Amino acid sequence: MRRLYSGVVRSLWISDADLDTANTMSGRTPLFWAAENGHAEVVRALLERSDVKSGKVDEHGRTPLCVAAENGHEGVVRILVEKSNANLNTANYRCSQTPLACAIGNGHEGVVRVLLEQNDVNPNIATRAGKTPIALAAKNGNEEVVRMLLGRSDVNPNIADQCGLAPLSFAAKDGHEGVVRILLGRSDINPNTADKDSQTPLSLAAKNGHTEVVRALLERSDVNSGTVDEYGRTPLCVAAENGHEGVVRILLEQNDVNPNIVLWIGKTPIALAAENGHEGVVRMLLGRSDVNPNIPDRYGRTPLSFAAKNGHERVVRILLGRSDINPNTTDSIFDQTPLVFAAGEDKGVVRIVPELNDVSLDKLDRSGWTPLSRAAQGGHEGIVRMLLERNDVNPERADPDGRTPLSLAAQRGRGGVVRILLERKEVDPNARDRDGQTPLFLAAREGNEEVVRILLERNDINPGIADRSGQTASSWAARNGCDRIAKLIRDWVDPTLRYAAIQQPTDPGSPGLSKPSKPPSKRIRRS
Repeated sequence: MRRLYSGVVRSLWISDADLDTANTMSGRTPLFWAAENGHAEVVRALLERSDVKSGKVDEHGRTPLCVAAENGHEGVVRILVEKSNANLNTANYRCSQTPLACAIGNGHEGVVRVLLEQNDVNPNIATRAGKTPIALAAKNGNEEVVRMLLGRSDVNPNIADQCGLAPLSFAAKDGHEGVVRILLGRSDINPNTADKDSQTPLSLAAKNGHTEVVRALLERSDVNSGTVDEYGRTPLCVAAENGHEGVVRILLEQNDVNPNIVLWIGKTPIALAAENGHEGVVRMLLGRSDVNPNIPDRYGRTPLSFAAKNGHERVVRILLGRSDINPNTTDSIFDQTPLVFAAGEDKGVVRIVPELNDVSLDKLDRSGWTPLSRAAQGGHEGIVRMLLERNDVNPERADPDGRTPLSLAAQRGRGGVVRILLERKEVDPNARDRDGQTPLFLAAREGNEEVVRILLERNDINPGIADRSGQTASSWAARNGCDRIAKLIRDWVDPTLRYAAIQQPTDPGSPGLSKPSKPPSKRIRRS
């Protein structure tokens, strides 16, 4: 087939046809098409014509040499560099890549070798993003191409791209151990060069969990294992944060690594590991006698606080297994203990609460709320049940506004929590807050019909209580446009309508609520 193409071209060559005409849409000439598709004999035939220009570019600014290199047509590349005056350093428009960069980017080692044999090729021309040919080879992990480039005395292996990443950084970041070792074998390589985020090759390798790359870098005596990035994180910090146990183990073997290094936000490596639930890293760090597991961040939060807040039960258990861990430490913002964090977030770590006798679970935080208050408001039924099993938890403890856990749950429409709390005999369904409002009042005012019905099932509920402004639950419901709830409460006050009132479903088609054991025989007097 290629012989046929060559014969056709030679026939056209003899007929004096214009063989340098470009396609009006793409700008591609016959030479371009032949080079792109690897037709070496056609390229050779076309170049015999004096009117065929090898330097014409297509719509993307690519020369025939560029597309031949991009597609790995080694024979065509050799013909173009030997038989024409093609510019070896012309970059395309799209990525500003030279033929050498195109060949390296696509892994065509043979083409790279041909181009590097040419004295006038510039091996340091960078792409639009600032990546040099050796940076492209390092990023792709192409060891042979890296060796070829380093064999040229004019190749600079330390040029960084627009993000400050040098070839060694690319190789370390992507885990190309072979390339890293080749580059580290050069005395002119700076192993501590940092990118725009102040991340060194060691930081990048540690962050991405490339254990063998980390090991290779640390074999160089001039590698600084304690450098910090723009957030104050050392390689140990980023490895701990991302749970890379192998990297953490290697770094902890270094004498100059500080396992208690504190970030600008105050977090230590063990805090970062605990926050993200990396139990293996936590165990490893706790295995060091010099690791302090109680260092707080600038907001007073300890590793235990982070683990509890994010629901990492196993990490919490590991930390609580230490005799030097204080489970009642509080942060400096909300004055909350670690398990208060967990209660408010509905985290599974609260399941270990019954096992902890030395943990205070009825302590008020800075907002005046107990763990039960937060769990009740959040609708966390399982946590509410668990807390109520503790003898030291007071289900009636009110916040600074005088609202009990029942009031908070009723206000937020937490029907399940309301039922759980009402199972406790000491819970007063008519408890009034600082404004004189009861749980029923708050539920009615906020339009929480389900909670209103649950409360009206109680024979000891008093819907006639007025607040400090003289409003009742039904009047506030009507005032807020909750006419159905207002009527429900008014009907409940009338003994003849009470049973029907509470049997009405909250939504069409939904089942009615359970029947009260015995309707009262007398009308409840308004207070």
